[in-house]
Amino acid sequence: MELDLPDTDAQLAFGAHIGARLPGRLLVYLEGDLGTGKTTLVRGILRGLGHQGPVRSPTYTLIEPYELARARVYHLDLYRLADPEELEYLGLRDLSGEDALLLVEWADRGAGSLPAPDLTIRIHYRPRGRHLTLIEGTEQGRRLIESVGHFTPG
Repeated sequence: MELDLPDTDAQLAFGAHIGARLPGRLLVYLEGDLGTGKTTLVRGILRGLGHQGPVRSPTYTLIEPYELARARVYHLDLYRLADPEELEYLGLRDLSGEDALLLVEWADRGAGSLPAPDLTIRIHYRPRGRHLTLIEGTEQGRRLIESVGHFTPG
């Protein structure tokens, strides 16, 4: 699925659109250069799941957990990961086994230690806004893409 979003508000709205349709357990990779809005999309997803509080980028903490009525969510930012083996110290194996939504930025830094994603969202700069590509990794990812496919940027 390909989608052009004109601005940050549309990116937040699309994130909320995804969040409202997410199953409880899913692994999502968020790919894009610095500043493309990976955390902005996560903020929208969390809003769609009912989160009302702040959404911090886990650039320094690596993991930010959220306990929501509909789902347990872990937002990971692996940008500062020096070695994929560090994921073992972070307890990734335990997180992967939970009934939780894992949103992973910079997943390539954990290559070889991360399981394959259900869904990958690639975010690219455009002269006006962002271009998103959603790629299924599993049947669950394919169903999610189908369910969010009717989004119209506002």
